Amino acid sequence: MDSLKLPAATEAVPTEAPQTPDDRHAPEGRPGRRPMWMLASLLGGMFLGNVDIAVVNVAIPSIRDRLHASSGALELIVSGYTLAFAMLLITSARLGETHGRRRLYLTGLTVFTVSSLACGLAPDAAVLVAARVVQGFGAALMISQVLTTIQVEFEGRARRRALGAYTGILGVSSVVGQALGGILVSADILGTGWRPVFLINIPIGVVLLFTSLAFLPNDRPSQHGKLDLPGVALLSLGLFLLVTPLVLGRDAGWPMWTWLSLGSSLLVFALFGRTERRVVRRSGAPLMNVELLARRQVALALFSQAATRAGYFALLFVLALYLQQGLGKSPVYSGLVPVAWVATFALVGPVLGRLGTRARRLAAPVGGALMAVSFALISAGAQGTVALILLLGVGGVGYGAAFSGTLAHMTETVEARYAPDVSGLFNTTLQVGGTLGVAAFGTLYLDLAEGGGTPRHAFSTTTAVLAVMSLAASALILLAGRAQSAGPALTDE
Repeated sequence: MDSLKLPAATEAVPTEAPQTPDDRHAPEGRPGRRPMWMLASLLGGMFLGNVDIAVVNVAIPSIRDRLHASSGALELIVSGYTLAFAMLLITSARLGETHGRRRLYLTGLTVFTVSSLACGLAPDAAVLVAARVVQGFGAALMISQVLTTIQVEFEGRARRRALGAYTGILGVSSVVGQALGGILVSADILGTGWRPVFLINIPIGVVLLFTSLAFLPNDRPSQHGKLDLPGVALLSLGLFLLVTPLVLGRDAGWPMWTWLSLGSSLLVFALFGRTERRVVRRSGAPLMNVELLARRQVALALFSQAATRAGYFALLFVLALYLQQGLGKSPVYSGLVPVAWVATFALVGPVLGRLGTRARRLAAPVGGALMAVSFALISAGAQGTVALILLLGVGGVGYGAAFSGTLAHMTETVEARYAPDVSGLFNTTLQVGGTLGVAAFGTLYLDLAEGGGTPRHAFSTTTAVLAVMSLAASALILLAGRAQSAGPALTDE
């Protein structure tokens, strides 16, 4: 394992005792720290947070029957977590810088674990909705520290391998989320129905708290001053106005308020940008360095990632509808077929982390092209079980390469001082992109299927549009790489 990137203050060697190899690499006053255990502690929290995005979907029928929850409450049980999670990612990344990443990660993990207990013991739907929102806030607090810590604490080959593991865990958590929910609900342990879906987080969370206390670096908070509260308020409002209609609009039939909310979000984001630039001019500490978005290679990479994430989430949603409602397949069948995509996605990151620079630069555009080929062949009629599984496997390889390549591009081309901004922007892009994909392409499929067309026609048309979008994403990340090559060399003072 390569060495960690450490503060200069930890490099002094006491004269009375020689250092072990682990001591030489230990962050700030905590001897014997092992990088693998540090990474495992970080990725464990990310695993928990991402599993809970998907696992609750399987439990919804049981929650409805046992809590007599309304349709609106069921929507909020699913979307309340996503909303809170998306809204706080950028803010919590900055809080990690100003108050210490270790402290924020442990706080988020504690909030997530305690709120999981509240979810599992919820006596009614209202309590469950409130606990899910708190759980989303906890997930955002801890997950936003993961990428920042990897970027700051690891360097060189060690960082590439850590990012590969990051991608792998993200994929594995999706597989586990789908499978675990079904297993726990079907088992109906002691007649508890859906409750173990949340209660299983508690022992895992407690173990992660102990390992995180032992192995996460005790980093020093930034001395840049107080949190930019006007920036927090404007960004939170903008994300709320953007994500809420995307989450609730499709089921509500896209009423006028959804369009007003989307339009208002653009105005709030523009005001947020002006406010942040004003903070910089006054030599303050902005919530987000908006000049980072002015870099062409960064903006193009984020747009590309949003497009591929939208395609991935749209596929999972539309494919489930098509297989069950269009072809009459069982829920088990429709749940297992997409595992081919998710499983191959999880394999790419660790492999890519061991390849050379040229391979990493080509990974994202080639990955987008592979996604386009997969979608195009499915659209053309390759929808039998074997063909579908093989093409979903190809698409998963493509998405894994696009995701890992874009992540490598972001972390390798942006200075380390922007690590909180990269973490917040990248994770928020994932959430918004995925939500947008389900809203846009779910609506397209349902409108075509219910508007007089056949489910096969609706599915073929939707996957054809996804193929075009994947090609566009490939072109965007290719342009981002060229913009990087044409730009000035980066320095990190």
